[in-house]
Order: sequence, then structure tokens, then C-alpha cells
Amino acid sequence: MLKYKRILLKLSGESLMGKQGYGIDTDRLSDYASQIAELVSRGVEVAIVIGGGNIFRGVSGAAKGFNRVKGDQMGMLATVINSLALSSALEAIGQPARVLTAINMFPIGEHYSNRRAIETVERGEVAIMAGGTGNPFFTTDTGSALRGIEVEADVMLKGTRVDGIYTADPEKDPSAVKFTEITYDEVIARGLRVMDLTATALCKENHLPIVVFDMDTPGNLLKVVEGEPIGTTVY
Repeated sequence: MLKYKRILLKLSGESLMGKQGYGIDTDRLSDYASQIAELVSRGVEVAIVIGGGNIFRGVSGAAKGFNRVKGDQMGMLATVINSLALSSALEAIGQPARVLTAINMFPIGEHYSNRRAIETVERGEVAIMAGGTGNPFFTTDTGSALRGIEVEADVMLKGTRVDGIYTADPEKDPSAVKFTEITYDEVIARGLRVMDLTATALCKENHLPIVVFDMDTPGNLLKVVEGEPIGTTVY
């Protein structure tokens, strides 16, 4: 039994680096593609947003002297590169995918509209939505929240390298305790870095639950969609 019929999957650009430390690890990319294709084969409608941090981060660029607007635009282009890579990996294993870009970039991708994205997932294709919101000063977390709401997803799944939300960074504080469930308000009050405040507020206002889970463990994505208690649910 599936707990969620239509999902918005948020992947970080950094996760695509694998063990390389930069760029795109083809093994990691293939693993993600296989997990996503398995969901579609079981009837799940999948929309995806990928970050671009493995290539360029606008905020980091601004800190090093880049104009913030241009830096964010460079970050948007990085998400397009990652989206094209994932779509290629999906198509290589027989899973149709379509890249939709926030800014018109035909023929690299189709110009995004929520109608086109919904039609895509209803056909059994994976909709990969690139370019963030198309505007500077917004993160891909905010872009993910916005797209999840626009495509009427049942849940936003945030795939990370940790297995949920903790009271502190578990990689730095061994005494950190994991939450099974937590409210949007508590995330904000505790200052937990699940997503930026704009993204969290969007999800709260539109009643879009978030599940933060470890995407790097094969099989976890399917388990989350089937409702197994993996990761942390924000509601």
C-alpha cells in the first residue's frame, strides 16, 4: 500500500557528488534513477527539484565577491545541469522524464507551468523542475515548496545524507536526539536548519507535510512512500 500518490522529491546538488567532493558521481546518479523508476512502476507520480550546490551556490559566490543576482542565476543554471543529468540517467533505464525550466530555455527544457508538470506526472513520466523559482534571492528549498504546492503533491520528500531532523547536527554533536515528528512552528522556534524560513512558511500555510530522510540508503525512498517510519515528518 502506498501512503503517498504524488510526491515532490527534493534532492540536494551536494548529494550528487557522492564521494567525489565535486561534480556528479555517475554511480550515485544511477542509484537515484533506479529508486525513482521503481516508484513510478508502482504507480507513484513523481516530481523532482534538484539543487545546484555540487556545481555552484549563489550565496557562497556572493560571499566571494560575485554579484548576488548573477550568482543566483549561475546557481539556477547549475540546477539545470543536474536536472539534465538525472533525466538522462532515467531515460537510460527506460523511465521517461521531462525537464521543465523556470526560465524559458527551449530546447534544453520546456518552459515550466504547473499544468504541464501535472500532465507529465499523470502520464507516468518524471517531471524534473529546474531553475529554482526563476528569481534571485530564493533557495531551491523555497522552489521545492512552491513547486510541491503548485503540482498538488501529497508530500515533500527531502532526501539528505542524514536520517532525519535532530536537536543538533548529529555529525558534530553525538548527543543529538532525532525527532520522529515535529511541527513547522517548532522547527522555526528551535532554529533547526531543515529548510529556510520562506520554504517552511510556504509548506505550513499550504498544509504540505515534509519528510526528511536518508536518500543515500538504497530502498529508503520506497519505504517512505509506503509509510514506513523512516526519517522525520514535519507537519
